[in-house]
Amino acid sequence: MNEHIPANDHHGATPPDFFPRLLLVDDEPRLLSSLYELLRDRQYHLVTATCGSEALAQLNRLQFDLVLLDLRLPDMSGHEIMDYINARGIDCDVIVMSGDVGIEAAIGALKRGAYDYLRKPYSREELLKTVENALQKRRLAVDNQSIAQRLENSERMYRYLVDSSPDIIYTLNHEGHFTFINDRAYQLLGYTREELIGKHYSIVVHDEDLERAKYVFSDRRLDDRASRSVELRLKCNTGNGSAERTFSNTLMAISLNALGMHLPDVEGGRKPGLPGIYGVARDITDRKRAEEMISYQAYHDILTDLPNRMLFKDRLGLAVIQAKRKQTELAVMFVDLDRFKLVNDTLGHVKGDELLQQAALRLKECLRKGDTLARQGGDEFTIVLPELRDRADAKAVAEKFLECLQKPFDLDGHVVHISASIGIAIYPNDGETIDELLRHADIAMYQVKALGKNGHAFYHDSMLDVSHQKIALEQALRLALENNELEMYYQPQIDMATGRIIGAEGLMRWNHPQRGLLSAGEFLPFAEENGLMLPISDWMLGALCRDLLLWNEAGGDTIRLSLNLSPQYLDRGDFFEKMRGALTRYGISPAQIEVEITENICIRNPHYAIEQLNKLCQLGVSVAIDDFGTGYSSLAYLHRFPIHTIKIDQSFVKEIHDENGHYPVILAIISIARGLGLHLVAEGVETEVQARYLQANGCTTMQGYLYYRPMSLTSFIHVLHAQDQSRVPDEPAPLLAIQA
Repeated sequence: MNEHIPANDHHGATPPDFFPRLLLVDDEPRLLSSLYELLRDRQYHLVTATCGSEALAQLNRLQFDLVLLDLRLPDMSGHEIMDYINARGIDCDVIVMSGDVGIEAAIGALKRGAYDYLRKPYSREELLKTVENALQKRRLAVDNQSIAQRLENSERMYRYLVDSSPDIIYTLNHEGHFTFINDRAYQLLGYTREELIGKHYSIVVHDEDLERAKYVFSDRRLDDRASRSVELRLKCNTGNGSAERTFSNTLMAISLNALGMHLPDVEGGRKPGLPGIYGVARDITDRKRAEEMISYQAYHDILTDLPNRMLFKDRLGLAVIQAKRKQTELAVMFVDLDRFKLVNDTLGHVKGDELLQQAALRLKECLRKGDTLARQGGDEFTIVLPELRDRADAKAVAEKFLECLQKPFDLDGHVVHISASIGIAIYPNDGETIDELLRHADIAMYQVKALGKNGHAFYHDSMLDVSHQKIALEQALRLALENNELEMYYQPQIDMATGRIIGAEGLMRWNHPQRGLLSAGEFLPFAEENGLMLPISDWMLGALCRDLLLWNEAGGDTIRLSLNLSPQYLDRGDFFEKMRGALTRYGISPAQIEVEITENICIRNPHYAIEQLNKLCQLGVSVAIDDFGTGYSSLAYLHRFPIHTIKIDQSFVKEIHDENGHYPVILAIISIARGLGLHLVAEGVETEVQARYLQANGCTTMQGYLYYRPMSLTSFIHVLHAQDQSRVPDEPAPLLAIQA
C-alpha cells in the first residue's frame, strides 16, 4: 500500500513566513511522497493534495508561491485547476508534471500560463532546478515591482518639487548687499538666509563671472528701471556643516533677472535714486547640460559614442592643415565589417547594434590617444592617423584591427565571427583634400572586398574606381550565367536507421575564371544587393529540372528536389508561373519539387507568402523551412503556412558536445516536428556525439562532414549508382534538397 501524505503544512518545525509556500498536487501517493521528500529539506512550506477538490480548497485557504500540478487527477484535470487559478486571479506560478507524451497537453498548459512543463519521469536535478528558477523569477518580479513603486513615488515627488518650488528670489541694496533671499537659496546653493543677508552678492558668484555680474548690477544699467538678464555661474556652499544636505557640484548655472527698485518722488515725480535691486534667479544647470548633450550628439554617433562623419571631417581637416605645415604624412583608413549584413539579417537589428558596439570598442583599443576613430555609417568606420612616420605604422594598425576582430563575438549566447576589409590612403601622395583621401581609402577597401575580404590594402592609382569595380563584378556574374560557370554541388543526407542516402542539399558554386571555385556566400550577397538574384534563381530553377532529367535517364528512382527560395524571388509575382512553366517544359512532376524558405520570409509579407506557397501546394509542390530556429520562429506560422519539413540549423547542432547533455532548443524543435507530423532534417552534423544525441532524441535524418562533403553532380550520381546496386527491392527512393 502506498504511503498516505496528509494535506497539511510541512511536518516538524514550521518554516518562517518568508519561506516560499508550495502546493504539491498528485493522485499517486508514491509519487506525491517522493516529491514531498525531495523538497522537504529545502526551506519551503509544503502543502499536499491528492485530488482537484483538495487543491482548490488549499488555494482558497492559503496563499501559494508555486503549485506543482499533475494534469491527470481523479475528479478534474490540471487544466481545469489552472483555469480556476486564472479566473480568480490567484497569484501563484504553476509547474505542470505529466506523463502525457502528446504535445497538446503541453501546449494547453503553456497557454494557461504554466511556468514550465515537466514530462514524467523527470530527473531529480531537473525538478529542483525548475522549482528554484520559478521561485527565483517570482522573487525578482516582487523586487522589480517594489523598485518600480519606489521609482514611481520618487518621480511623483520630483515632479511636485519641480512644478511647485519657487526660484531664488532676492533683493540687493545700492551697495550690492543682500537684503532679502528666500529659502530656495539654501535648497539650491546650500547657503542659509543668515549666511547671505548683509553679504555682498560676489560671495556666491564665480570669480570668472564677476565682471558680468557687476555690469548687470551697476546703477547706470538699472537706473531706467530696465530689466537685465544674464547667465552666471554661482558657487555652492559645500562646507556649511549641514548633516542633512549633500551637494554634488560646486558650481550652478543660473539665469538671473535683475530689476532696479525705485521710491516714488511725491513732490516733483523725479527719480530719487536707486535704493536697491530686485531679482529672480532660476537654475538652468539641467538646460545647460542638455545643450551640451545636444551639441555632443550632433557630432557623435549615438550607438557607438564615436565621432560621426561631420566631426571626423573636421578633425581630418585639422590634421591635414597640421601635416601640411609640418610637412609630415598622415593616413586615412576606411574599415568595412565583413559578414555584418548576414548577422544583422539573421539575429536581428538589436544584436547587430551590439556587434557594432563591441567592434567599435575593439578598434578603439588599437589606436593611440591622438588618433580618431569615427563611425561613417552602417558597418563602416573611418580612422585618421596623424603624424605618420611611414606606411609601416598604418600597416601595423590595420593588422591589429584584423587580429582583434578575428576573436569571436558573444551576442547574448550567440557566438559570431566577422572580419574586416580595410582601405588605406596616405597624405599627400594619395590626395591632398578630405574628399580625395576618403574616396581613395574607400576604393582601396573595395579592392580588398573584391579579393576575398579579411585584409587591408593601400590605395594606388592603378585601382579602379569603386563604381567600375561594381560594374565589373556585375558583368562577371552575368557572363557566368551566359558561359555556364555556375554549378550545383550536393551534400548527401543520411537515414540513421539504414545508413543509406535518402536526400541531399544542393550548394551553388561559381567556377570563376581567375579566382577558382567560389562558394555561394562569396557572390550571392552581392547578387542580392545588385538585382542579380532573379536571373540566378531562374538559372537554378532550370538547372534543377535538367538534373532531374539526367537522374531519371540514368535509371534512378524518382528523386524529389528542394529549391531554396530567395525572398526577392518569392516577392516577384511571376514566380509561380515560372515554376509551373519550367515543370511543364521539362516534363517534371510537381511532386518531385520541394521549395525551401527561411523563417524571415514568414515575416516580410506573411499574407502574400501564404498565398504564393498555397498556390505551389495546389500545384503539387511541397514546402520546407530551412535553418529553423535562427529567425523569427512562431508556432502560429507553422500552423498558417503549408509546411512539410523542418531543417534544424547547424548552429544548434554545433552546441552538442555531450550525448548525455540537455539541449532544450533542439529537443523543442524535435517535439514540434513530431507533434505537427513534419519531416525533420539536422544540418551540419560533424561528430559521432552529435549524431548519437540527435538519433536518441528522435531525429533520424542527418547531413554533414561526418558523412559526406559537398560533391559535384557527376560524383553524386556515382554515389547514387553505388547505392542503387546494393538497394533491396521496394526500398523507397532518395529525397534530395537542393539549395542555392
